[in-house]
Formats: sequence, structure tokens, C-alpha cells
Amino acid sequence: QVQLVESGGGLVQTGGSLRLSCAASGISVSANGMGWHRQAPGKQRELVATISWRGYTNYADSVKGRFTISRDDAKNTVYLQMNSLKSEDTAVYYCAGERLGRVYWGQGTQVTVSS
Repeated sequence: QVQLVESGGGLVQTGGSLRLSCAASGISVSANGMGWHRQAPGKQRELVATISWRGYTNYADSVKGRFTISRDDAKNTVYLQMNSLKSEDTAVYYCAGERLGRVYWGQGTQVTVSS
């Protein structure tokens, strides 16, 4: 059974930083594609960042240079370091993992950036 558990969300001021964690079980973060998505109120869920099993990373244009996705294979955990946060980064952030053509989702963690 695949489980993805996000943590690290919260309330932060504009310009601040947060680090999100996604603890995975039932899926290896080093052997599968992992990513972070977000959904703001009234908007569709959008891709934020991905990391392939080879370690290649990809980012949405809106977060390039500010966010960094990484993983710890020993802890089977994926991270999203978010710096220089803006009010438009406010959203529920979801961890996702893809294995054998199926996408698994975490329950999400709220990030609120106040000005």
C-alpha cells in the first residue's frame, strides 16, 4: 500500500521560507518519479516541481530560482525547499509519486503566505 505523508506547511510572511517533507512508504522515491503540486482556492491543481528516479529536476516557471526539490533515499523522503515566498504561493501542496503508470497522492499540507 502506497502512502505519502506531507508535513512542514504553515503560515509564513512574504519573503520567508518553508521546507515541505513527503515521507513515502510502499513506493521508493529513488526508483520512481516524484513531485510536488499545489492547488490554490478556486484554481486547478498545478505542477510545482518534479524529480525523476535519475535525479533530474523540473520546475514550474513561477517557482524557478526560488524552490528546490530534493530527496533523501535513505529516509525515502522528498523535500520541497521554498524560499522568497510570495502571496501567490498560498495553496495546498500535494506530494505525488508515479509507479507503473499510476499516480499516488498525499493528503496535502497548507501553505499560507501573508503580506
